[in-house]
Amino acid sequence: MRQPPDPRRMGWLIVATIVLGSLIGVGAGLLTLLLYSVEHVMLGYVEDASMPGPFGVPAVRRAVSVTVGLAVAGVIWYLLRNKTTRVPSVKRAVAGERMPWWQTLVHVALQIFIVGSGASIGREVAPRELGAMLAQRFCDLLRIEGESGLDRRMVVAVAAGAGLGGVYDAPLAGMFFAVEILLVDVTIEKVAFALGMSATAAFVASLVKGRHTFYDVTAMQPDYSVSLMAFALLCGAVCGVAGALFRKGSQWAGSHQTHDRHILWQMPLAGLVTGLVAFVVPQVMGNGRAAAQLGFGTFIPDATAAGASQSASSAAASPWNLLSSGPAGPAGAAVPPAAAGFPLSQANLWAVAGVLALTFAAKALVTVMTMRSGASGGVLQPGIALGATLGAMLGLPWVFAFPAETPVTCALLGAAALLAASQQAPLMAMSLVMELTSAPIAFFVPVGLAVAASAFVSQWLLAAMGRRGAAKRAGTVRVEPKAGGNAPAVA
Repeated sequence: MRQPPDPRRMGWLIVATIVLGSLIGVGAGLLTLLLYSVEHVMLGYVEDASMPGPFGVPAVRRAVSVTVGLAVAGVIWYLLRNKTTRVPSVKRAVAGERMPWWQTLVHVALQIFIVGSGASIGREVAPRELGAMLAQRFCDLLRIEGESGLDRRMVVAVAAGAGLGGVYDAPLAGMFFAVEILLVDVTIEKVAFALGMSATAAFVASLVKGRHTFYDVTAMQPDYSVSLMAFALLCGAVCGVAGALFRKGSQWAGSHQTHDRHILWQMPLAGLVTGLVAFVVPQVMGNGRAAAQLGFGTFIPDATAAGASQSASSAAASPWNLLSSGPAGPAGAAVPPAAAGFPLSQANLWAVAGVLALTFAAKALVTVMTMRSGASGGVLQPGIALGATLGAMLGLPWVFAFPAETPVTCALLGAAALLAASQQAPLMAMSLVMELTSAPIAFFVPVGLAVAASAFVSQWLLAAMGRRGAAKRAGTVRVEPKAGGNAPAVA
């Protein structure tokens, strides 16, 4: 028999939703403003809809910024991890491990600092850690324990999801992150609690940092078609493979991450390599917004779907235009030689595909390298960047066979599909991409099919790789008989 609701429990859930959600929203908004401040000081620009990446920044300044940024962060992280209490992951915090308050604040600020200086890594872990730390203090204040600590666990998980929802104005993604990844449990109470706190955090954060659409996909076709549904299956399968490999790569980087004194030279080296790569591929820098917008901005004027068009403002802010023409910026801004003179047209199909492929490979490798060197951060935005560029790349030949589609729409499907595979969280991935792009709600249909295909393929591939790895490890210890006897020997 169902127990009647506990008024006291409902009371603190409402208080937590409003009070804790508001605090997390303020924190998420301030972290965004901190990112803009670091970009302004280190790179001399601030990312926005008209400039999604450091395209107008001189190449030498880009290299110096990211090298210095990771060098400074490397020193502080070495001290933080070896001379004081270490900051646990969000998952460990949900399980009950304590997040020290000032170490967590420094850890969070460092993640924003390296992204602002140009490091190729996501910034979404920072607001999640801040949310989890605030939730633990909130539970201490109100003495929230619950049966076997369940209530505290739920509050911390929901607060971490609210951090994601607040920083990206994505309450659905924040809710699904809490219930799909952290709690792995879906009940009406948990969904309502998580959605309410994420929505509160998103609203309050918007009052601090403002509101805007993160990715411009206005050049999409007006509606989906049968051929786009077919592409969703193909794109989902390919992105499922790519996402699974990216997940394995990022997990390897995390498990082999440098924590000792080697971090003092490995992180600056990672910064230098990133800066050198950015001489040719400036969109590789940062959390992935510039690289993703390259995919979302792949609009071929002479092969457009009926009803699809690109406004003058969208064209001006497109990374393709910024790469090709070299936007007005500080003296010495260089046009990347790999992309210079590549207009978006059917005549330059292979050149466009080459730039997308180069961006995809560079972003994946530099992100894994940055994590391996010792940097903390996330892979949500890099995953979206990889999916958008891969989806646009697959869409180029597809749209010529099926002119009703656009590469922009293909990039949308790829972004959601690869993110779903790399995170093994299809609901969170689909919601986050749709919220960040403000895509028409009708496109949940093809996006959902692409995400479903990606989830199936990636789960199968990851399981197969897991079995192969287990068999390989088991094969390193085998029993052989000793020469001249029956007793076994370990080889």
